[in-house]
Amino acid sequence: MRIPRGILAIVKEVLRHVLRRPVVGINAVARTADGSVLLIRRGDTGEWALPGGTVEWGEPLRATMVRELLEEAGVTHVTLGNLLGVYSAPERDPRFHAVTVVVAAAIEAPTQPPANPAEILEVGLFPPDELPPSLSHGNGDMLTNALLPSLVWE
Repeated sequence: MRIPRGILAIVKEVLRHVLRRPVVGINAVARTADGSVLLIRRGDTGEWALPGGTVEWGEPLRATMVRELLEEAGVTHVTLGNLLGVYSAPERDPRFHAVTVVVAAAIEAPTQPPANPAEILEVGLFPPDELPPSLSHGNGDMLTNALLPSLVWE
């Protein structure tokens, strides 16, 4: 059975719209009471990054961030804060075009290991003056912007 050319064109256009959409994610600039910044070492790049991930279907952003902090860093006590920025440079993430919302979070130190040790190799708390010189997936700009004096939260 041959599928008419017009139907193939419609299917192709629908798939283009469904499969070529930016992915929405959320990252946290998570800090402990002493001001230390929580970072995770990614398994895919071996580099440090902000904790976070993509929003699952039907999941609110706040729930995504709480889930990701628990899964990636073992953080069980978190208070989400203000919006720090929205980033959408298509080249930032080599896997897909991501639109990333960055929020502040006040946390207690992690109490559990990462849920997937292949995805997250290590979790670290860094004083602001001892942060790694670069972060994976464009997270360096996110962190730098979040720590600017005009944007620091208390």
